[in-house]
Parts: sequence; structure tokens; C-alpha cells
Amino acid sequence: MWNAELYLDRLTTVVSMLDRAEIDRAISVIKDCWMANHSVITLGNGGSAMTALHYVTDWSKSITHATGRPFRGRSLIDNTGVITAYSNDVSYQDVFVEQLKWAMNPGDLVIAISGSGNSENVIRAVEYANAKGNPTLGISGYDGGILKNKAKYNVWVNCNDMQICEDIHLIFGHIAMKCLCVPIRNSISNG
Repeated sequence: MWNAELYLDRLTTVVSMLDRAEIDRAISVIKDCWMANHSVITLGNGGSAMTALHYVTDWSKSITHATGRPFRGRSLIDNTGVITAYSNDVSYQDVFVEQLKWAMNPGDLVIAISGSGNSENVIRAVEYANAKGNPTLGISGYDGGILKNKAKYNVWVNCNDMQICEDIHLIFGHIAMKCLCVPIRNSISNG
């Protein structure tokens, strides 16, 4: 039977097994995109859609505020009209690809989030971005699924528990925010 201790023990165990170098590489990719004045585009389904929005909210506001340098973030899941129009008129499997066709510019980073790593619309978006030569970052759990093999960069949570995966995906977003805000904060506090 689940209780707080069991859940937190499991979360702590999975956190302790994360590949820190992989996380640092992913943050470097985000930083490089931001410093080159490109956009960071996020996408996902269900809980991962909310994580995609959370990333853009935190990064756009906090990084811009801390550094004075605009962080250009956008999520492909925040316009219900666009999502339902493409889902109805084209297909749900292509809901993100259709948006990338007009929202993505050369050099923009596409961050695709999928707990299982097997969401068809997420995979198609990564394949499209890869074909256009854009950097792609896959955020996944379980065995990484197809996403882990398709994305150019990855943050993988090796865990077969969706809620633990989603927790760590959110933690990654917070780590990225802190890392990209720190240089300016350190220079202010030391100056």
C-alpha cells in the first residue's frame, strides 16, 4: 500500500540514479539555443503537456527576469483552438508537426516530453524537426521508447512509474531554470 514514505523513498532512489552528465548536456543545449536568440519549443500530451507549459512559463519569465536577456519559449499545447482544429482537420498524430511547420525557425530547439517515449504525435514532431536540421531534446521515462532513439539529446528517467517520471521531468525544468539564472545572480550578489 502506498504512503508518503514509500513514494518519497522511490522518488529519492530514482533521482539518485539519474545521469547528471546527460542533464548538464541538455541544459547546455538549451543555453546554446537561448544565447543564439533562437526559440525553445515544447510539446507533450496529458501530464507531459502541463510539463511543457511549466518549462516555458518558468524559463521565459525567470531566465529573462534574472538575466535581462529574453528567453523565447513557446509551447505547442497552449492554444486549444489550434490543437482541436489540426486534430479534427488533419489528425491528432500530426497536431505538433502541423504547428512546427509555421512556428519553428532554423536553429530553434524542440523539446519533446513523453513519459513512455512512444507518443506518436511527439515522435512525428521530433522526426520533422530532425529532418529540418533543428536540435531536438527528448524527455522520457520507462525504457525511453522511440523518443530516446530519435531525439538528438535526451533526459531519460529509467523508471516504470509515470508519476515518478513526471516528477523528475518537472525537476529537470527547475534545474535548467536555476542553472540558466545563476550566472547573473552570482555576479549581482558578488558585486
